[in-house]
Amino acid sequence: MTTTAHPLIARARQLAAELLAPNAEGVDQEGVPPSHVEEIKRSGLLGLNAPKEYGGADASAPVARRVAEILAGACCSTWFVQTQHHTPVTTLAKSKGAVRERLLGPLARGELMSGVAYAHLRSYPRTPVRVVRDRKGWRFDGSVPWYTGWGLNDVMLLAGWTDTGEALFAFTEAREQRGLRASGPMRLAALTAARTVSLELDGLWLPDEATVLRIPHEGWLAADRARTMNASPAAFGIAEAALGLLDEDIAGPLRGRLDEVRCRAYTLADRSAPDEHAEERLALRIQAFEVMQETTTAAVVAGGGRALTLTNKAQRLAREGMFLLVQGQTAESRRAHLGALAGNAR
Repeated sequence: MTTTAHPLIARARQLAAELLAPNAEGVDQEGVPPSHVEEIKRSGLLGLNAPKEYGGADASAPVARRVAEILAGACCSTWFVQTQHHTPVTTLAKSKGAVRERLLGPLARGELMSGVAYAHLRSYPRTPVRVVRDRKGWRFDGSVPWYTGWGLNDVMLLAGWTDTGEALFAFTEAREQRGLRASGPMRLAALTAARTVSLELDGLWLPDEATVLRIPHEGWLAADRARTMNASPAAFGIAEAALGLLDEDIAGPLRGRLDEVRCRAYTLADRSAPDEHAEERLALRIQAFEVMQETTTAAVVAGGGRALTLTNKAQRLAREGMFLLVQGQTAESRRAHLGALAGNAR
């Protein structure tokens, strides 16, 4: 089976064409509705990376990337809510124990959807969320600055640092409960629709059976570094959507640039070990952002004054592109991006 013929890609295209793209401007202003989440659950896309024996598709990296491009280009807010789900699934798939058997099947089959609360780990050695041993479990205290999908997710994968320098990950229900309180929804320049809040943890207790991973800080930071060096498929999806707003004489050269950068980025990602070719992979990540910004800027320019209305697709894509510039950002990727911008200005 070719990648383009994969049934999950066909489902993503159908979902994008019939539901996500036609409603994207409304969602951008009003929020991702539960009905969108229910359609994502029914589509089978939440099992994209899950093992087949648990009801998932165990899809290849090219299939997963193409699905992400399609969903992000149709409605970036909905894509961002559902993309949180895949890290909990892959984390469970690599684990053993009670929480795997309890949650992996329901998550793979789309019966439940998970969010994530771990980006704050990137601020190490600061520890915004601290975890200490308490009875036959763990106590979480501190603040999670960003949690996406509040009110849409069923469970969350929550992480914090122990006093021995381990990152500890555990599952809990994605709702207010004793020791867990959410802020109001954040108003953001882009993707307010994704229902992002902050979380205050004050003695949230989770049993040992909820724990899915404990890893020393060096190991987690190295794995996170490897993940965040690659170009984001969502950037290519946004760029493709913007190209659709342009006349072919303008779109053609930009499309050629997009295809070249995407091919190089994906080829290098597939052929490299996690710690290889870091500088080149970061450079291609930045080039993907540059292509995305070029195409979305062109769409705004082509739209003229109409592009500034909140019901216009061009301005939405431009704002979503701005969001992707900092999504999944690490200190290393920020330095590389700023260095490239400074170099281009010379």
